[in-house]
Amino acid sequence: MFTINDAHNRGVTAVTVTNDCRRIISGGGEGMIRIWQINPNSRELLATMKEHKNAVVAIRINKSDTECVTASLDGTCIIWNLKRFARDQVLFENTLFQCVAYHPEEYHIITGVHPYRTICFFLNSIWHASTGNELLRITQANKTCNSICFTRDGKIIISGWDDGRIRAFYPESGREMFTINDAHNRGVTAVTVTNDCRRIISGGGEGMI
Repeated sequence: MFTINDAHNRGVTAVTVTNDCRRIISGGGEGMIRIWQINPNSRELLATMKEHKNAVVAIRINKSDTECVTASLDGTCIIWNLKRFARDQVLFENTLFQCVAYHPEEYHIITGVHPYRTICFFLNSIWHASTGNELLRITQANKTCNSICFTRDGKIIISGWDDGRIRAFYPESGREMFTINDAHNRGVTAVTVTNDCRRIISGGGEGMI
């Protein structure tokens, strides 16, 4: 259909599409975030946003297409304003972010980090004017969370780990709800949940879905 050549000079490491299907947001190995307008007969680079100092590993967009959150190996998660193409908020952690997801109601952001823990940050109406507050810290000894998401109703956190297991947690307490042992014989690299919250789809390092 079309190709965007040379989108990033150190490779594309994360990509997503706005809900209206009119823009592509890409992240690169050099740490840049780029916004691409998709027109019927052309593609246009709308903005380049440079704050991350290392590769961007995940991008998530809110429902209204007004902001997105990006996670990077430089130890930051950044909330970007997609109207001004500028940073609204930054979260720092002395570690490597692996993944990020919005709560369905968008008042929480949850992140998976290396090494060995999952973190939930508070996102509310005064988020852009204040420091992000950590609400919940879930730890699993000697394990790394590679992928994470909420169920559509926001009641369960589903996470994939480098030990090949899928773990579910209650977001209010961090208590483990259940574990799927040996979901993959290598690390779980991706997880998602169907809209009816009845099925989990996962990908693993051995190539299985």
